[in-house]
Amino acid sequence: MNKKFDNPARYFLATYIASYFFWIISAIVSRQPAGEISFILFLIPGMMAPTFAAIWMIRKDRTGDLWASFKNRIFNLRLIQWPRFLASLLIVPAAILVATAISVVFGGDPAQFQLADGFSFSIGMAPTFLILILTATFEELGWRGYGMESLHSKYSYFKASIIFGVLWACWHLPLFFISGLYQYEIANESILYAINFVLSIIPMAVIINWVYQINKKSITAIILFHLFINLSQEALNITQNTKCIESIVLAIFAVIVVLLNRSMFFDKEN
Repeated sequence: MNKKFDNPARYFLATYIASYFFWIISAIVSRQPAGEISFILFLIPGMMAPTFAAIWMIRKDRTGDLWASFKNRIFNLRLIQWPRFLASLLIVPAAILVATAISVVFGGDPAQFQLADGFSFSIGMAPTFLILILTATFEELGWRGYGMESLHSKYSYFKASIIFGVLWACWHLPLFFISGLYQYEIANESILYAINFVLSIIPMAVIINWVYQINKKSITAIILFHLFINLSQEALNITQNTKCIESIVLAIFAVIVVLLNRSMFFDKEN
């Protein structure tokens, strides 16, 4: 545990205030005439808030140790344990395939196994692929740059991961009110799908934190992993019902990860 990452409350409060401020404005703008284009001008700053809050907190350390660590975890690609990292990329696709197979067994459409023709959502005039890259980058520079480390300075890795998962899930809540976003669309389709989206973030947080640890806390590795998760979710024509099944599968995978890495998650010195 690194005691220099000692203020999770200040970090997450700053992140929430900044993100929610811009996203509430984005939600209002998105419902105005021509707002389906201009709302992104407020969406992106809210998305960037975790990174800028992390930089603000890190630069408060007068020794410079946190800043040096931050840069090393971004630019030192030797931290990435490539065989284990590449193997870990199979987790989410495996969960999707298992969930789709279960769905089909219980009467779901076999066409869900077909590759999607394109992305399931779009955001104004911005390329969806670019938005996915920005999302993974600005979230992980913040979450891994300071957020998760600050929680781990106070709690065991398991407890910190669960707390982080809850905070990360709640951070997404304003997105359900921004017209045109994926979260907005699934909430309008069914509130149960929105609940599933929120709850699925918690086991995903545990899995991502495990990948972060086995790659010597490489932020770049987690940006790539996060991006791969986002792309995997868009690869097949799976339904929202199948995504509910996927959440259960991911939760089982997360439990297995914790059980196989009890020392990492529960030993105080880790």
